[in-house]
Amino acid sequence: MNITDLRVSRDTTLKGLGKQLASTGLQSSELARAAAISRRMLADQHCTRFMSLTSNLMATGLRGLFIDMAEAKRFHGVVAAGGALDHDILRAFRSYQLGSFEDDDTQLHQQDVNRLGNIHIPNAHYVFLEKWLQPVLKRVHDETHPVSASALAFEIGKQLHQQRKRSFLASCYRHRIPVYSPGLVDSAIGLQLYFYKQDHPSFSLDATGDMPELATTLLASKRTGAWILGGGISKHYTIASNLLRGGLDYAVYLTTAFERDGSLSGAHTREAKSWGKVRSTGQTAVVHAEATLAFPLLYALL
Repeated sequence: MNITDLRVSRDTTLKGLGKQLASTGLQSSELARAAAISRRMLADQHCTRFMSLTSNLMATGLRGLFIDMAEAKRFHGVVAAGGALDHDILRAFRSYQLGSFEDDDTQLHQQDVNRLGNIHIPNAHYVFLEKWLQPVLKRVHDETHPVSASALAFEIGKQLHQQRKRSFLASCYRHRIPVYSPGLVDSAIGLQLYFYKQDHPSFSLDATGDMPELATTLLASKRTGAWILGGGISKHYTIASNLLRGGLDYAVYLTTAFERDGSLSGAHTREAKSWGKVRSTGQTAVVHAEATLAFPLLYALL
């Protein structure tokens, strides 16, 4: 394929732009490849699809796309860092404000405001989270011993659904999409689990409680695929779980990390093939771009 010059006008459609990106070069071409693989993954009726999320993304406007994808049942399972659940609950009830990467952090701290990049989250939001979450923990504790992360996410989604909140977890609850969170303790919810356990010593979070269900799903799947946004524990849990079946058949990575330091977050799909986490015949794309820039465009091209 020859490199061609981009031509963009008022009449250019997203579909037309997507076709041009394929021959633009660098990350534009990789994004077009990611979109093409995503379309094949969605068209594959025998593919079990997963979405892997880092915490920060749920604090951004991408949350709206994740909700839309859940409502459309474009994935069958979610692997999310614990903070993603925090942000989904909070944003169902409270607003986050846009600030600046250059804000005075000492001043923000004095104002009881936390900065996530250029997003402001008041401490008062987390006071609300504690009051809202403690009764939910009581309900799930009464029903399940010990509690798995997905069972807790299901109960949270149920409560948000009953309260008629627009929420990612509520959408997953409605469509029975399991939400796995292997690092749930490392989050604001994890802190609330600790507080709850002080008054309810019998409460226990089962770190491996979701593995039997997940393993059964993977082993029963003819093919599997995943959109993996960012890195960390959610990325690794997604690809490592697929070791059970010889690896993912489709894998689309969006990342700002690089592989030269040997980190999991920066590891390429080709490295995952060496471990059997992605099949040697797997269709893969790695887009080196920040997700709030790249994923809306990729989503629009599906």
